[in-house]
Amino acid sequence: MKDITESEIHDRIARLGDLRAAIGQAIVGQAEVVEQLLIGLLAGGHCLLEGVPGLGKTLLVRSLGDALKLDFRRVQFTPDLMPSDILGTELLEEDHGTGHRSFRFQQGPVFTNLLLADELNRTPPKTQAALLEAMQEKTVSYAGITHRLPAPFFVLATQNPLEQAGTYPLPEAQLDRFLLHIRVDYPTEEEERAILAQTTGSGGARVPAVMQGEEVLALQALVRDVHLSDDLLAWVTRLVRASRPGDMAPEDIRKYVKWGAGPRAGQALILCAKARALLHGRLAATREDIATLAAPVMRHRLLLSFAAEAEGRSADDVVAALVRAVPLA
Repeated sequence: MKDITESEIHDRIARLGDLRAAIGQAIVGQAEVVEQLLIGLLAGGHCLLEGVPGLGKTLLVRSLGDALKLDFRRVQFTPDLMPSDILGTELLEEDHGTGHRSFRFQQGPVFTNLLLADELNRTPPKTQAALLEAMQEKTVSYAGITHRLPAPFFVLATQNPLEQAGTYPLPEAQLDRFLLHIRVDYPTEEEERAILAQTTGSGGARVPAVMQGEEVLALQALVRDVHLSDDLLAWVTRLVRASRPGDMAPEDIRKYVKWGAGPRAGQALILCAKARALLHGRLAATREDIATLAAPVMRHRLLLSFAAEAEGRSADDVVAALVRAVPLA
């Protein structure tokens, strides 16, 4: 680790436990979803959350913003939303003393630390592309001037997997910009009972602020210093390459995958494995970290064939078969 003592490292890791506990003040259950969300934050990427309405996706993002002392904004994406509604626009202003007129750039909601892009697939491709460009470059260009977005900058986009009418599915090239594709499932019976009790009483849960933006940036830098062995690096390389149909690919890949993952999947898998290791108090990534995150990293980067759809095979099924088929050594 560079320019940091062992004591400071352990202090920062301990702060992650405080962050997880703070989010737990408002979120019942969903431990895996919360963990993947924090992994995306630590790895410096953006996350796509998929789940039916009413599962607390918006509350989860808002709770994360409260716990991090970060600026939080929510944009509800609709079919009539324009790029300028997100990025900003120029306003013509007049100085009443001199009569001089000039343009001033009015920043849009994308100029924040934590942006919830609610139902991203409800807006047309032009507006989707404007947001995804800001996600990739972390800048906004308008009228020939480049405006830098604040740091840290973290986008959480949601989409409803059930409704297809009136939606504009994200193309594969744009999905690839999301570090993780997080599935939000129904809670267990015990968790749902706790949710009902917590949300229908007189006292609402409050999320304490436990971490600032500067600490998030420091942790993101620390993630890249987490150790990954050469054997695991080689395994990640083989996993990603084996996801592409070809003569050397596993049988399930040749049968069920039409288009495999690119090098960005390998980068995402390594960074997320390092972030998970740090989240669990370790300074070295393990095989378990990689295997656990293979599905959320790769499920949106695989284009499945008609055979997969006909036989009811999901992307998660294919990724699980891939992990089993590709040996560690």
